[in-house]
Amino acid sequence: MNKQKIYLDYAATTPVDAQVLEKMLSYFSVEFGNASSLHSFGRIVADAVTVARENLAHFFKCTKEEIIFTSGATESNNLAIKGALRAHGKNKKIPHIITTVFEHSCVLKTCQKLEKEGRAEVTYLPVYADGIIKVSDLEKALKENTLLVSVMYVNNEIGTVQPIAQIGKLLAKVNLGREEKIIFHTDATQAVAYFDTNVKKLGVDLLSMSAHKIYGPKGVGMLFVKKGTKIKQIQDGGAQEFALRAGTLNSTGIIGLGKAIEVLDKNKAKDAEKIKALRDYLISEILKKIPDIRLNGSRKKRSPNNANFSFSRVEGESLLLYLDSEGIAVSTGSACSSGSLSPSHVLLALGMKPEEAHGSLRITLGKYTTKKELTIFISKLEKIISKLRKVSGGVLAEYYAQKK
Repeated sequence: MNKQKIYLDYAATTPVDAQVLEKMLSYFSVEFGNASSLHSFGRIVADAVTVARENLAHFFKCTKEEIIFTSGATESNNLAIKGALRAHGKNKKIPHIITTVFEHSCVLKTCQKLEKEGRAEVTYLPVYADGIIKVSDLEKALKENTLLVSVMYVNNEIGTVQPIAQIGKLLAKVNLGREEKIIFHTDATQAVAYFDTNVKKLGVDLLSMSAHKIYGPKGVGMLFVKKGTKIKQIQDGGAQEFALRAGTLNSTGIIGLGKAIEVLDKNKAKDAEKIKALRDYLISEILKKIPDIRLNGSRKKRSPNNANFSFSRVEGESLLLYLDSEGIAVSTGSACSSGSLSPSHVLLALGMKPEEAHGSLRITLGKYTTKKELTIFISKLEKIISKLRKVSGGVLAEYYAQKK
């Protein structure tokens, strides 16, 4: 008898919504023209791309000229950070970047590389036990040569929400007395489906996102670039995307993203409320039924779809594999870091020990999640945790004692 499959890893990716797929289909082989071509084949596709751009502009409350299509949030984040540095005058003092210790790896590695190459000075803001940074720390870190602040909106592993609008207000005030304005960037990839992304209210100059986190296709994303923000393209080629992103447009993906944001716009509040109720049920039941565990990050200031736990005397990867054998998909952290044996940098940033971080599990819900699925999951989880603690608890304790 086949096991029922349960997907609880929506932070890694989401299935393409049926309405999105239907919208995309004809652009694979019927209306297949290059959106940059001047003939009718190209114009048909270009018009559809324009509609997608308008949908995104409406959602983020900006102009369509401020929407730059990319291959996803990783490229958008690279363009935001490297593009800002590239626009910075070469004869000026080395630019200063402020970010956090628990950003997505694409932001951290970009900053670390720029720092190593001597192209930027970087301050990594600490995060506290609740998984949230302090605006006061950011204010203290500001320097005369600060060029860019990059803080993620919602953490991709523990789901905690950062005070983006507060940072926006602080930087707006600071910028009043500066000749070269500090650019404010946020990676909003995990926030778009659940939080206010009105760029004017947030006070951001740059905002990144990916389609596949909101039931759109993989391989396409967006960078909002506020008009007047000093940024240059980082790959050479054509003048597509207002000369900020060279390369033939992924028209079919862009059209899918445009439809996904349209569907999200209609159902956002309703879906978020339903998912939050399920998430609260999940957290309460797990904390009640399984001893010696903790919820990582603030219980209140977190994404409605995220629950991240640490289980003592349990190795996270073993737990994941046992659940997978039962047809249940979860994660031990970011999908982008799944090939690494190192403990999560996010959990270590909270002050956890490596053995504690190795015993973590990220459970993320979506609009197709049901209470029945969660009930089955909790029951399976309870049994597997008990089994693993009996088998491996002593072995793990001895291993980490030797490591010390």
